[in-house]
Amino acid sequence: MPSTSATALITGASSGIGREFAAAFAARGADLVLAARREDQLDTLAGELRHRHGVAVTVVPVDLSQPNAAGALHQRLVRRGITVSILVNCAGLATTGLFADTAPDAVHNQLAVNVTALTEVTRAFLPGLRTAAEGVIVNIASVTGYHPTPGMAVYSATKAYVLTFTEALAYELRDTAVRVLALSPGPTRTEFYATSGSSENGVRFQTPDEVVAVGLRALDARRTPTRVVSGARNRMNVALLRRLPRRTATALMAGSTTSA
Repeated sequence: MPSTSATALITGASSGIGREFAAAFAARGADLVLAARREDQLDTLAGELRHRHGVAVTVVPVDLSQPNAAGALHQRLVRRGITVSILVNCAGLATTGLFADTAPDAVHNQLAVNVTALTEVTRAFLPGLRTAAEGVIVNIASVTGYHPTPGMAVYSATKAYVLTFTEALAYELRDTAVRVLALSPGPTRTEFYATSGSSENGVRFQTPDEVVAVGLRALDARRTPTRVVSGARNRMNVALLRRLPRRTATALMAGSTTSA
């Protein structure tokens, strides 16, 4: 997957997996567009990557939970003459707890960012990606997307959407030069657990760079898979849950989200 002379747009780039994707593509010589809410963190990262790799980095502060955020993001880049050939939809929100106890705003924001914004950003930039010599779309899903997850009912449902949306999109683009990948991390050492309220008791974490390495290997493969789960243990757990009776598997997933 060539990255030199490419421009990669990464949402959720201020921390965690998004930040690591930015660093990885910059190391390959790609220019960057970093999009997230926290402008100060984006500016710091942009300065580091410009200095370290000599690439152009554009910072676009944006709240993807707001209506038409995707269209506004696209128009800002059009006005600057920036053409995106790599898109990484990494922005995401989660909460832990019973659905009945979840604040309506938290429900709305998860749907707005994890589903609506991801879909609309992809649609806005897809025409340019299709005309690129070799376009790339990476949608960050989750192992929770493979099975209903009580205690994270909305989040797991949004990630199930990401998986099916990505697979359908990959099929539609099968005769183009666009590589489409749904990358599903398991527990990863990011801000996710602190912001979502999830318990860290007994959790085995991957690091963001380990997750990104799995994604890059998939993109570099001669034939990019539509879905990939990061980590051998996570792949084993997904395979096991799919073999169990659905009610049993759902009960196991409920136990994994118990708050600390």
